[in-house]
Amino acid sequence: MSLKKYIPNTITALNLACGVLGVVFALDGRIELAFALMLAAALFDFCDGLAARVLGAYSDMGKELDSLADVVSFGVLPAVMMHRTMVLCTWSHGWICYLPLIFAVFAGLRLARFNVDERQHSSFIGLASPVAALLCASLCCFVAFQPLSPLAQWCSTLWFIPALALVCSALMVSGIPMFSMKFGKGMEADSKLRFKRVSFLVEALIVIVLAVVLAGSVSLAVTLVCALYAIKNVVYAIFRI
Repeated sequence: MSLKKYIPNTITALNLACGVLGVVFALDGRIELAFALMLAAALFDFCDGLAARVLGAYSDMGKELDSLADVVSFGVLPAVMMHRTMVLCTWSHGWICYLPLIFAVFAGLRLARFNVDERQHSSFIGLASPVAALLCASLCCFVAFQPLSPLAQWCSTLWFIPALALVCSALMVSGIPMFSMKFGKGMEADSKLRFKRVSFLVEALIVIVLAVVLAGSVSLAVTLVCALYAIKNVVYAIFRI
């Protein structure tokens, strides 16, 4: 019996384990550790697909397990992080602090649609849940590390994080086409797609350098890069680029 077919599923299980542990830390108010575990989950999410392609170890179980893991790591975890950040920043336990939890529901809808939509092999329709999750979670981490910054002060209001959760939720289930960075057989890029990819990578690199050098924050860099990706795709859709 070949063990290689179990390697991708094992990596996916590590993604799920990171998500579950991240939720535990987020509920305990340890937002920075929860974010670190989400980054680890994102790495495992990338590696399981890579391992499946390299080893030729695709399976229906792996596809379902991947979605279940992503619902936890990129749906439930960021939703809980936003909820706890609101509670910690506002010292409120009102109903509006629970509104960001809706993110988990829409992430589940996004992932379910992705599994049955044959149009999303080489590109995306709607914002990918890992990108939306990293956007929200990295912002929560930035607030935890720099609570006195102007951005953290905005997040301390009762409207900012709920509004962010609602916007990201809407983008995840929207019909907006979004370019992907996927490479591989059958995923050849035309000149327009290559331009989008290259321009995004160049702009993302500039944003990362500025965020790290000027603000000294990796989490802010992640926030800005994810926001840049979402905004560029929305602009492309509006102007039909």
